[in-house]
Amino acid sequence: WTYRVSFAIPAVGTLWLVYYRTYKMRSASRQLQIAKKKQKVTGYDKKSLSLTFSYFGSRVIATAFGWFANDVFFYGNKLFQSQFIAATTNSDSVITTWLWNLCNVGVSLCGYYLASFLIDNKLYGRKWMQIVGFIGCFICFTIPAFNYSYYAEGAGVHKFMAMYFLSSFFNQFGPNSVTFLVAAEVFPTPIRATAHGFSAACGKLGALLAAVLYNYIEVPTRFLVVPWFGLAGALVTFVFLPDTTGLDLKEQERRWAYIREGRENEYHGVAIHPKHLSLWERMRGVGKNYNAEEDYTQRVEEMRADWEAAMARRTAEKEGAELEVDDDDWSSEVSTFFERTRAKNGYDAGLRNRNRGGDSEKPPLE
Repeated sequence: WTYRVSFAIPAVGTLWLVYYRTYKMRSASRQLQIAKKKQKVTGYDKKSLSLTFSYFGSRVIATAFGWFANDVFFYGNKLFQSQFIAATTNSDSVITTWLWNLCNVGVSLCGYYLASFLIDNKLYGRKWMQIVGFIGCFICFTIPAFNYSYYAEGAGVHKFMAMYFLSSFFNQFGPNSVTFLVAAEVFPTPIRATAHGFSAACGKLGALLAAVLYNYIEVPTRFLVVPWFGLAGALVTFVFLPDTTGLDLKEQERRWAYIREGRENEYHGVAIHPKHLSLWERMRGVGKNYNAEEDYTQRVEEMRADWEAAMARRTAEKEGAELEVDDDDWSSEVSTFFERTRAKNGYDAGLRNRNRGGDSEKPPLE
C-alpha cells in the first residue's frame, strides 16, 4: 500500500498535466515546429555539435562538472547516512534510524523550498545559490574531517549531527536545485538536449564514483576526500557558469541564429550582457558587442520581418492558397506601428526619430 499510494499521488498531478497540455496548450507543438523551421533545424546535426563546443564549451564544463561534483555529495551522503545515524545515536533500531532519516529529509525539504523562493531573485539567483551551496557543503564536511573522533565519537557528537544535517540543507539549497536547471538554460534550444544530457551523464559518473569509492575507504577518510569536490564545484561555477537569472531565454535563440549564420559579431542583445556571461566569457571579450541601442534596432527589424511574413500568409490564406498558418498573435499596437511605417522611408525615419530620443515611432516591443 505504501508503494501504491506513493505512485498514485503524483499520478493525479500527471493526469492534470496531460489534460492541460492537450486542451489548454494546443498550439505548443505547432509553435515548436515553427521555431525549428525558422532555425532550419530538423534534427541532430554535426554543425550544431561543433558550434556547441566552440561557443559554449566553457558552459559545458560548468554544467557537467557542477552536476558531477553535486552527485558525489548527494549520493555519497545517502550511501553512508545509515552509518552516520548509527554512529551518532549508538542504536541499531530500525525505528530510530527511520526517525533520524525523517529529520534529515525535513531539513533537506527546507533547503529545497527556500531555494524555490530565492532562485529567481535578481540579487541572489542561480549562480550564487550554487556557489553558496557548494561552499556550505565544503565547510560542513571539512570541519569534522580533521578531528573525526571528537565529533563522531566524543563530546562534539551533537555538533557533528548538526553539520551533517546542514550539509543536506546546503545541498538542496544549492547545487541539487540548480544543476539540472542551468544545464537547460545556458544553451539554446537546438543543442539544449545534447548539452543537458551530457551534463546529466557526468552527474551519474559522480554518483558512480561515490558508490565505488565508499567501498574502499572508511567513514573518517570519506570526510577527508569528499569536501574538495564542493570547493572545486564552487570554483568552476564561479569561473565558467553564466548567470541566467532574469534572462529571457528567447535571447539565447536570437544569439544562436546569428552564430549559425556566421554573424556572431552582429548580435548586440542582452544574452551577451556582462551580467549574463561567465567570468571566463567576460575575460575572453564575449560581451564586447553588447549595445542596447543597436539591439533595439535589430529587434524592430526582426519583428517587422516576422510581421510581414505573417501578413503575407494571411493574404494567401484569404486568396485560397493552402498554406500552414502560424496563428501569430500580433497586438493592435504593433500592427498599427508596422502599418504606419510600411513604406521603407517612413520606417527608417521612425527608427531615426527613436534614436534621437523621440518616442512617437517607437513600437511596443515588450
